[in-house]
Amino acid sequence: MSNLIIIRGNSGSGKSTVAKALQQKLGSNTLLLSQDNIRREMLMVRDGKDTPALPLLITLLQYGNAHCQYVILEGILDADWYRPLFERAITLFGDNIFAYYYDLPFEETLKRHETKAKRFEFGEADMRRWWKEKDFIQILPEKVFTEELSLERAVETIFQDVTQ
Repeated sequence: MSNLIIIRGNSGSGKSTVAKALQQKLGSNTLLLSQDNIRREMLMVRDGKDTPALPLLITLLQYGNAHCQYVILEGILDADWYRPLFERAITLFGDNIFAYYYDLPFEETLKRHETKAKRFEFGEADMRRWWKEKDFIQILPEKVFTEELSLERAVETIFQDVTQ
């Protein structure tokens, strides 16, 4: 049975870093779906309601469910805009969904953004424009991660949740 791991939060939260480390820890047959890579690099489309990335993400979830032990879906993934994705995830993965949301203060996301290689691609004004406070998925329970949780602890928490 395939397991879906969803890691969400505002820009600069640490989602991508955790997702990559988790993929390494889980090992082979773990599919990592990064919203930014799919939307910006593969399709070169903007985010928003009815983004053209949505059908591709759904298709990739279906592939992962059929062929992979673990599927990691990470990104900002606005709860309203991506609701069809989450609804489809529920029908595909059922109770095998483990969802996590980074609930960090804006200032902490700015601080984390400054440590990234991509820090010059966008800045504070963009991050403020994208910011959405407590954007929880209402149809799925999410475990909340705060700024006190280290990268290592976040990875270990998720690993323990999905492998027990």
